[in-house]
Parts: sequence; structure tokens; C-alpha cells
Amino acid sequence: MKWKRSERLVDMTQHLLANPHTLIPLTYFSQAYEAAKSSISEDLAIVKETFEERGTGRLITVPGAAGGVKYIPEVSADEAGEIIGELIHSLEDPDRLLPGGYLYMTDLLGDPRLLDRIGKLFASRFSGRKIDAIMTVATKGIPIAHAIARHLNVPVIVVRRDSKVTDGPTVSINYVSGSAHRIQTMVLPKRSMKSGQHVLLTDDFMKVGGTMNGMKNLLAEFGCEPAGVAVLVESEDVQEERLVEDYLSLALLKSVNEKERTIELVEGNYFTKGGN
Repeated sequence: MKWKRSERLVDMTQHLLANPHTLIPLTYFSQAYEAAKSSISEDLAIVKETFEERGTGRLITVPGAAGGVKYIPEVSADEAGEIIGELIHSLEDPDRLLPGGYLYMTDLLGDPRLLDRIGKLFASRFSGRKIDAIMTVATKGIPIAHAIARHLNVPVIVVRRDSKVTDGPTVSINYVSGSAHRIQTMVLPKRSMKSGQHVLLTDDFMKVGGTMNGMKNLLAEFGCEPAGVAVLVESEDVQEERLVEDYLSLALLKSVNEKERTIELVEGNYFTKGGN
């Protein structure tokens, strides 16, 4: 079947968006569309220009017989501000206040549209680093981890508080919860990771950073290294020194007043933290 250029462009764009950070040989498109490589190169030039103009991302061309093209998701500064603004606006709703000054966030973590945008936002900032997997602690960090992993095209590793029969042999460590100063346990199946991997850590909320520090210690048990830390919301109300310094956050919770039912959030360090 001979494809028209308009048909190739639509199908090619969809394939690139569905396979970020994946090197796709030109021969793949050439054979799929029964078109010359020169025509495919012209098509990709159109897609590349459109992606860059729309702020969708970059197309990287790798020359040579083993080369091809790779799509790298990106988010413009304007779109990043829009996403973070939407997140803050939603979180400042006083109906989210729970006893003890906690915020209800489950509905946001279940919003596929918002999470996809947040995942791409984080992925675009960490795209220049070597990342082999995303790690989080069950349960609220799981949707965020999957959203980021979708745009980096890497697997998700979920740390749990206790082991399951289906986990097989596990590695467990004890760590100190930063905010509550309680000794807690992290468990991870031995088959979850291979030694030498670079892992991006993520969670929905960070106060002192005890959980993140615990995951770093767990990585060390596997001979792996942290590639960065991505946090949805960080708290400003920290009475002691943070256990994690190098992290990226989208929102900063400044204050919660249960009596007046007010919640104050501002942008996190996404725009002030250095790049990749």
C-alpha cells in the first residue's frame, strides 16, 4: 500500500509521540510506508519543525547505518507555568483541608490529563540525564511515577512497606521518617533492579525528606545510583534541616490555617533550579 505524504505525517507523528526516547531507524518508516528514505527524511523535517514551533519536543537525528530519529518530549516555559498554576489553583481549594492540616490530593492523582502533563513536565527537565527507571513508595507516588515513566520510556519500581508472597526474595531496610521520627521499613524484590542502574526518585509530597533518603539508601543496597528527585509538592514548614538537597518541586506549601480554612501555595523550585 502506497501512503500519501499527509497519511505518513499523521501516522509518523503518532508513532513518535507513543515512543519517546526510542531510536527509530529510518528503514522502519521507509518499509512501513513503502517510501524512499529521502522522502522519509523530508517528512521528518516537517515533523521536527512542527514539534519545535508548538513546543512539543525535539527530534534528534542520529547519522550512520545504525542511526535513526529519536523524539525527546519538552515543555515550554509558558506551558510549564500553566500546568503549575493549574495544580496550585486546585490545591488551594479549602475543601481539601483534612484534620491535622493535611490536604486531600487523591482526586488530582487520579486525573489522567493533569498527570500526563505533570509527567511530561518532569520528564522534560530530566531528559538530559541517564535514567533507567523511576522509583516511588506505595501508594500515592505511583501515579506520578507512571506519568513520568511514560514520557521517559522507562519502567517503574514501587517500594512497599511490607513484602508480598508474589515478590519472591526481597531486600529490606529500616529508615527514619523525617517528619515523624519513626523507624519504618522499605521492602523491594531483588529482581526489581540490576546493579549500576540510574534511578529517578519521585513522590507526591516531601517535608523533611526521610522517605527520599530511605529510597537512596535502598538504591545503595542494589548498587544503583539516584539520578534525581522529583516532588509534586514540598512543604515550607520544616523545623529541621532537610535530608535531601538536590530535588525538583512543582509547588511549595507555605501555610495551612485550619481555623480560617485557608491554604497558601506558591511555585516550587521548578523555574529556579538549574537545568539537566
